[in-house]
Amino acid sequence: MPSYATVPGAPSPAGPYSHAAVAHGFLYTAGFGPQDPATGRVPDDVAEQTRQVLRNVGTVLAAHGASFADVVKVTVHLQHLKRDFAAYNEAYEEFFRPPFPVRTTVGSDLMDILVEVDVVAALPTLDG
Repeated sequence: MPSYATVPGAPSPAGPYSHAAVAHGFLYTAGFGPQDPATGRVPDDVAEQTRQVLRNVGTVLAAHGASFADVVKVTVHLQHLKRDFAAYNEAYEEFFRPPFPVRTTVGSDLMDILVEVDVVAALPTLDG
């Protein structure tokens, strides 16, 4: 049976949903935006927004005993795909190292933000 969590230290959900679900050894996150959970501030540019989004995702991963190295799938929505792809991609590489997880990046009509990310991570097990 799946379990669901809202994680302290992550931005408050903007609607009726959990930050994360755990099922069959995998962690599924909600889509995270670039809000700083302490201040509610949203950075201006896509590179800083990407960093804040991934810090938010990292908070949820850590709360479940996982890290970016455990991520197997990333889905990214960019408000301006062509304009912002290079800057987003550079910031993304600050958090992920080879071998990179699979990733889908699409252009989307986002509400007042430039980037949103959700991930799937394989949760570490006690036996390795």
